Amino acid sequence: MIEADLNQQLQELFREVGEAHHQAYIETDGADPEWPLWYANFLQGRLNPLLHASFTQSELVYLLILVANEQPLRAPGADWPNYYAKFFIERYR
Repeated sequence: MIEADLNQQLQELFREVGEAHHQAYIETDGADPEWPLWYANFLQGRLNPLLHASFTQSELVYLLILVANEQPLRAPGADWPNYYAKFFIERYR
């Protein structure tokens, strides 16, 4: 798969998980202090085939926390799905 296509697919996946999470937590306007657990559960089966990886939920939780903490420092104001896509591509392709 061409990296640009993979980047686009990952961005779409991250947008999808963000929207799904927000809908699941609509009563709290998306607020969920344990969001990495929810995201990891949603992403695991979808992310593994795209990156030809076999992430455990624990690994995904760790990576999501890592990228969430890194993005505001390295690219404040960046489009988070794009940043997350690049983060995963750089590490797993």
